Amino acid sequence: MKKILQEFKQFAMRGNVIDMAVGIIIGGAFGKIVSSVVGDIIMPAIGLLVGGVNFTDLKIILKQAVMDGDKVVSPAVSINYGNFLQVTFDFIIIAFSIFMLVKGINALNKKKEEAPAAPAPPPTDIQLLTEIRDLLKDKK
Repeated sequence: MKKILQEFKQFAMRGNVIDMAVGIIIGGAFGKIVSSVVGDIIMPAIGLLVGGVNFTDLKIILKQAVMDGDKVVSPAVSINYGNFLQVTFDFIIIAFSIFMLVKGINALNKKKEEAPAAPAPPPTDIQLLTEIRDLLKDKK
């Protein structure tokens, strides 16, 4: 049992696993932010532009609810295509945001790669010959 716990600790403390966990947590939070932007800001504005439609309320009712007075005997069966549109807009905006983020990171990495590297020092025999030459010049 102790060996298994040791192996698990070694696995969990690897850099890649921790980086992945942080990425998943940040990604989940980022998804919630984008969903809020889409659901609370973008979709109401689009709904207003197309005549005050709330997209999450759009649906095709296949079977009406069966009621017995105020009691629902059988709920309505419907295709909620408005909710599908909402989730699709969420996905498109999240995918575009991540694309722009990755594109920015790649541009930064490309600039780092393009930075000129310091020239390699000449071999020691060339350095010695250069020093001898400079000493001979000084004696003249």
